[in-house]
Amino acid sequence: MNDTIQYYEDHAKEFTANTIDADMEELRRRFLARLPEGARILDFGCGSGRDAKAFRDLAYEVTALDGSETMCRIAGDFTGLPVRCVDFRAYSPAQGERYEGIWACASLLHLKKKELLPVMRELGKALEPGGILYLSFKYGDYEGERNGRYFTDFTPEGFCEFLNRIPEFRQEEYWVTGDVRPGRGEERWLNMILKKTQIPT
Repeated sequence: MNDTIQYYEDHAKEFTANTIDADMEELRRRFLARLPEGARILDFGCGSGRDAKAFRDLAYEVTALDGSETMCRIAGDFTGLPVRCVDFRAYSPAQGERYEGIWACASLLHLKKKELLPVMRELGKALEPGGILYLSFKYGDYEGERNGRYFTDFTPEGFCEFLNRIPEFRQEEYWVTGDVRPGRGEERWLNMILKKTQIPT
């Protein structure tokens, strides 16, 4: 993860240019359809701030965080929101920090599976009962370094098996999409919406 954070420090401007205009409206719509108006949303791994700004502009109450200090500055400038810099592995909700929705778009995929499990449990603590978690991974079963960053890929079957270890979440739906960035439509993504069904023990 440290090498991945450094990648974003070194490539923040390039990454922002390649992703800030990506059309994520349909994904956001499916997520927001499950939330009440004005819901509290945590953008977990906000990158350039693209989605945090879209949520804010729709009058949702948005908290944004990222693991890269440079990306946090870029996102703060773009959204006008304070952006917290937190290593995903160190995230734990503060007392009283609760959300109706957590948006983890192409962020948790940078954690090793053994790191992903405790982080998802912390996200479960941050969600209100019945709260919604959106997350996405590259489609496949690869785990390791790719182009300077660590990736954990999932298939639907692989993620269902993984999710059995986190009983506070129930999978509501999943769907597969192509990459919306120019020239990368052949890349596939696994998108999932989970619902918090229990208070974690």
